[in-house]
Amino acid sequence: MPNNLEVRARLIASLFLLSLGAWVLHSFLPLLAWAVVLAIATWPVYQRLLVTPELHGKVTWGAVGLTLLIGAIILAPLGYGLSRLLQEAQSLGQLLTNAQNSGIPPPVWLGTLPIIGSWAKEIWLNALGSPEAANESLHWLSTGSAVTYTKEFASQLLHRFFGFLTILLVLFFVYQHGDGLGRQVLASSRKLFGETGIRYTLHATAAVRATVNGMVLIGLGKGLLLGMGYALAGLSNPAILGALTGIFAMIPYAAKLIFGTCALVLVAKGHMAAGVGLFAYGMILTLVADNYVRPALIGGAVRLPFIWTLLGIFGGMETFGLLGLFLGPTLMAVLMSIWRDWLEDVNQTKEAGPNK
Repeated sequence: MPNNLEVRARLIASLFLLSLGAWVLHSFLPLLAWAVVLAIATWPVYQRLLVTPELHGKVTWGAVGLTLLIGAIILAPLGYGLSRLLQEAQSLGQLLTNAQNSGIPPPVWLGTLPIIGSWAKEIWLNALGSPEAANESLHWLSTGSAVTYTKEFASQLLHRFFGFLTILLVLFFVYQHGDGLGRQVLASSRKLFGETGIRYTLHATAAVRATVNGMVLIGLGKGLLLGMGYALAGLSNPAILGALTGIFAMIPYAAKLIFGTCALVLVAKGHMAAGVGLFAYGMILTLVADNYVRPALIGGAVRLPFIWTLLGIFGGMETFGLLGLFLGPTLMAVLMSIWRDWLEDVNQTKEAGPNK
């Protein structure tokens, strides 16, 4: 039997090594958390792809295929968006060259705006209407700022790409050894917190899965409804725009980037009513989906009250960024489980009091 001194020394050494390991891996911890979230959300799918349970811990085509499929689902729309961005950047470069040579005349619809039409047209003419004004307005391009921003963007893009590859690598490892890792986590929870620890762990897992399901359902619904709105507004390629909106809609309020840009394009082409109508339709849909439907889907799956689900989503995102979209509701679900257990213990103590 180890004495108290040996136990304390072992505990201090373990805490020191744990802190050292966390310090070494601190830049990778968000990536590891993302891989765990993806693994928890897609684990039932992976289970169905296994031919036999004995394949756990081995490299399987199911693990390889599912990892590659998740990578393609995320990278394909981002790659398409990046290619479109490069095309628009080339068009913008040509537009800026023409502006420096001959200026850019104001669009016809600008002068027809109520109340501010003449003022907006005058501002446009002063800023871009002549070659001299355009050169002065675009002078910052010759200072090297654009080159600096381009290099920073390329550096960040490369960094994010390698980070995503790390997530996929860890995800594949979790698929391969997830069964054993799950048993170890449950055993550790039982040793530290008893049977309630297992329940809290399972509740946290259910909260993560419910958050992902709610995120996907909201994205699909908003992509479909806004795709119909794009078609009615007369935009070209409404199906592609709807798919991109669905991807962005998985993040609260991020769909505004897509339908807001589409609305601006309609207004720039002179379709004022269609642009304003599309933007109002998208805003109403976003407010209802992100403030009411998404919290109801997530909270209903884990018996979490609506207000705590909503606060968990927004508070988590403000604290942890996009990862907080999953961590916030999960933390609220576990805290609510602890609160319910405490209330149950209090009630049992009150009921047992008079019988003593």
